[in-house]
Amino acid sequence: MAKKGSWVEIHRVILKAGERAPQVPEETQAVPLELKARGFLLSDALLNEQVEIRTLSGRVLSGRFIKQNPGYSHSFGRPIASLITIGTELKALLKGG
Repeated sequence: MAKKGSWVEIHRVILKAGERAPQVPEETQAVPLELKARGFLLSDALLNEQVEIRTLSGRVLSGRFIKQNPGYSHSFGRPIASLITIGTELKALLKGG
């Protein structure tokens, strides 16, 4: 049970496959348009229940409660070896070295 005010993530299908605008590519039309959002629960809830949240920007959204205390897992990927030293090399060139 997550308590009111807990930081959570919700999920909701906005448009089902086939309901998208006709100018959207076929590959895109074949999948649903989904929303994932994070915010604070407006009432106590169990995982997979329909809930409402208040986002950090103050919006109230509804969806299925899928995660409690979600973290961030994105990155910029692994460093590219040839780009690591570019900054110091450029500075040396600009200084005339």
